[in-house]
Amino acid sequence: MRLRLSRFRLSKAVPLAISRGTTAAVEHLLLELEHGGITGRGETGGFDTGHRHYETGAVAAELEALAPQLETLEPQPLQALEHLFKDLSPPARCGLDLALHDWWGQRLGQPLHRLWGLDPAACVATSVTLGLGALESVLARLERWRQQLPATRVKLKLGSPDGLDHDRQLVAGVRSALRPGDELQIDANGGWTLDGARQMIPWLADQGVVLVEQPLPPLLDLEADRAGFAALHGLAPIPLVADESCWDLGDLLRLAPHVDGINIKLVKCGGLSEGWLMARTAHRLGLKVMLGCYSDGGLLNSGAAQLLPLVHWPDLDSHLNLVDDPFSGPERHGDRLLPAARPGLGVQEVG
Repeated sequence: MRLRLSRFRLSKAVPLAISRGTTAAVEHLLLELEHGGITGRGETGGFDTGHRHYETGAVAAELEALAPQLETLEPQPLQALEHLFKDLSPPARCGLDLALHDWWGQRLGQPLHRLWGLDPAACVATSVTLGLGALESVLARLERWRQQLPATRVKLKLGSPDGLDHDRQLVAGVRSALRPGDELQIDANGGWTLDGARQMIPWLADQGVVLVEQPLPPLLDLEADRAGFAALHGLAPIPLVADESCWDLGDLLRLAPHVDGINIKLVKCGGLSEGWLMARTAHRLGLKVMLGCYSDGGLLNSGAAQLLPLVHWPDLDSHLNLVDDPFSGPERHGDRLLPAARPGLGVQEVG
């Protein structure tokens, strides 16, 4: 196998503000894995969850150091390559895992979801994200989304540095702008204290919110992190979803008794191999699956979209907010995303 790495910029049409800060653009990596006349592609990049941080340059260095080992290997069977992933960071594993899966699907002439026996008819609408800000700007962002797609599922970021009163103001304002049948999801991105979460969650349930994601900051102390979710679970009749606290299958099993759902992000879990396993395990344990993204482009989200038939709460809207994405994203019908029917990840270059 021959591995090529290149960098590309992804710029947001509308910068996204969350409890940890604002993002307007990122630099990502394109991996091209060539063997036997077939090129598999993957996308990855650095990200920050507040308690763990990865730089794109460091991820690139990991993959460049691995490239000489790949030259003597073939891209299949995938099981024979598992030792390569052991010491890689999650975003480095993600990029390589995506490229290998893309190669495999192209070699077999099938999209991944078909090889896994998944049914695209099970796919449901994605949410669209409203970042933190003044109420007027948040409502303007909602209207901009509605000019692009139906936006029947709205995810509102909370955990404002201006406090809980501002969070409540945003919820009330967005609720008043929703149409009949629209649903409102809340993502605090770890922006509340335990006392604040105890105040907000019952109130949000009374407002008709359908879920609350990551109310407390994620912690490196896994027992303390688990205890935070345990203290909130069952506080109100509203699903509690773990995101920044849930990275892999081990975290899923640790948190399963105390949450109602998990958010799988490919750069966080290390790619489709782990993401598929987490989604299947979550189903078996009675948990619902959210499929999320960071500032990811169309290639990465096309890979994630192969899991969409297993997902109750899709949240793959990042590529819809980019002005310079070199790749197309998943197929879209209204606000319902579908895994592409083309082989592998099904991704296509733009233009």
